[in-house]
Amino acid sequence: MAKKRIYELRTKQTVYAAEALPGVPPGTKGFVIMPGGLTWHRYRVRFDNGVELGLVDRKQLSLAPVS
Repeated sequence: MAKKRIYELRTKQTVYAAEALPGVPPGTKGFVIMPGGLTWHRYRVRFDNGVELGLVDRKQLSLAPVS
């Protein structure tokens, strides 16, 4: 039987900042380093401008480029 996926995003998946984050303007490309959390799913993301953020909620990330 296949494993049940807990997190919507996977490690190394490309994402974009859907809103302004500390040190990251909206639309900045990045990738998921690690998913985490049990009741609140959050992600550690490294963005192309060199900023790495933990505790990023899925609502703050987009799978498509944001203009």
